[in-house]
Amino acid sequence: MRYEQIVYGKFEERCNRFAAHVWIDGRLETVHVKNTGRCRELLFPGADVALELSDNVNRKTKYDLISAYKKSLGWVNIDSQAPNRVMGEWLVRQGYTYVKPEYKYGASRIDFYMEKGKEKYLLEVKGCTLEVEGKGFFPDAPSDRARKHVRELQKAVLEGDHGIVAFVIPMAGVTEVLPNMATDSEFGEALEAAERAGVEIWYMPCNVTENTLSISRKIERKNGFVQ
Repeated sequence: MRYEQIVYGKFEERCNRFAAHVWIDGRLETVHVKNTGRCRELLFPGADVALELSDNVNRKTKYDLISAYKKSLGWVNIDSQAPNRVMGEWLVRQGYTYVKPEYKYGASRIDFYMEKGKEKYLLEVKGCTLEVEGKGFFPDAPSDRARKHVRELQKAVLEGDHGIVAFVIPMAGVTEVLPNMATDSEFGEALEAAERAGVEIWYMPCNVTENTLSISRKIERKNGFVQ
């Protein structure tokens, strides 16, 4: 995926979950932040950021903040919609005979439903932007929704389908994502129980620039180990 009309700025402060102040060409602009997570290790005063200029003249904010630069990693994509987009692009090249996004299952909407022959797959995408000492951690804030989805996938496996949690990693050099037990131990426990029940865990490292993102490969974790 590629963003058009990219501009660069210096992050100043977060106003709320959806907006921030960013210096662009010497002016302090209010911009839309395309990630409601904390992102404190990325969005701090003086951080270099990349933004996309919107072509919607009726919007209250002209810019979407999509990427932040971290010295140890380079550009990190923080657009919360991007992981699903690049996952969808990747899935259509993997030989599935049917791919449907936003699939209703139980009390949830699972990100993707796929078929390959008689096999059925349910896949939930989780984007990871929190990196500590070369490893990714998810989530960066407690997430009832993430726990619910993992439990739905476990149910799907028990009913005979394939369940997959795919961690899309929109930052270079990170190839593994661990549960952030300090932030959401319940998610970690749910993920461990799901893995024991047969839910697959995929790590999806990405090629990243300030205005492009694509999945580079799939790494499978099995029985607690990266394959």
